[in-house]
Amino acid sequence: MTAQLQDEDEATPLQRRLARMIRAQGPISVADYMSDALGHPQEGYYMARDPIGAEGDFTTAPEISQMFGELIGAFLVQSWIDMGEPSLFNLIELGPGRGVLMADILRTAQQLRPEFIAAVRVYLIEYSGRMRHEQRTRLKDAKPDIIWATKLAEAPPGPTLIVANEFFDCLPIRQFLKGEDGEWRERLVTTADDGSDALDFTLSEAPVPAHRLFPAHIVEAPEGSVFETCAPAADVIDEICARLAPYKGRALIIDYGHARSGLGDSLQAVRGHHYWPPLKAPGHADITAHVDFEALVRAAMTSGALVYGPTSQGDLLERLGLNARAEALLR
Repeated sequence: MTAQLQDEDEATPLQRRLARMIRAQGPISVADYMSDALGHPQEGYYMARDPIGAEGDFTTAPEISQMFGELIGAFLVQSWIDMGEPSLFNLIELGPGRGVLMADILRTAQQLRPEFIAAVRVYLIEYSGRMRHEQRTRLKDAKPDIIWATKLAEAPPGPTLIVANEFFDCLPIRQFLKGEDGEWRERLVTTADDGSDALDFTLSEAPVPAHRLFPAHIVEAPEGSVFETCAPAADVIDEICARLAPYKGRALIIDYGHARSGLGDSLQAVRGHHYWPPLKAPGHADITAHVDFEALVRAAMTSGALVYGPTSQGDLLERLGLNARAEALLR
């Protein structure tokens, strides 16, 4: 217990690095903070820790029940059938975690339509070497062979099915706060006033051009409102749509968030399956933000994609046969 408390109270190596950088160059955006806290090559959370499961910091739906992955697998098989059963196609997972979801998908597909397995090329988009090792161990006997990549662009063109479960909530966000003067300013990360390496929030000195950047109903929000944007999420959607446009394909995105763009501070961290201060011990806690599904839909429709949803995860799983599958497993 003593060692654990010391670990929680002392600054992490990444925290000390960020504090030095801030003192030298000034405050950084929340997006830059999230990028380093999660993806720093040596000290980032996903690079240095095993985050998922009982011994980690959080649990995802595929880890809780095999039914989740089985139903997603059935959806993907039906999508392949709807595409005309191409004899060669890509199955791409963004942020594959420990590989549990893909293992369930491939097992289900083999049972439902072996032809799906014969035609598929599986790509796991993963930049964490630690997570890749976990995925390789779990999927070592998977058929077909798995191909790992760090970017979506590394998968070849062609008919494609994409699944992203709890991927978009880890993409870095920017936050903006409306002040007493009616102006919007960006929330930034700085060092504490006591001269320590502790991190704290501050605001940009100059206001941002909200009328040009934000929807009209956001610009007129009351004093104290917080608005979040996530440019990387729109970039990923654009890349997905550009890949699907010349070929048949579908992308299924499952995540935590809100169906309509709105106000609120959703930046959060979790450690040991409990909420954790987002600016404390960067690199040792998972940091996420709610996904703005309306913004994703706008980006997809702008790129010319057909969009279905968003809908609740419970509704999706029920429509895919959750209740019938649960009864079968009980029997």
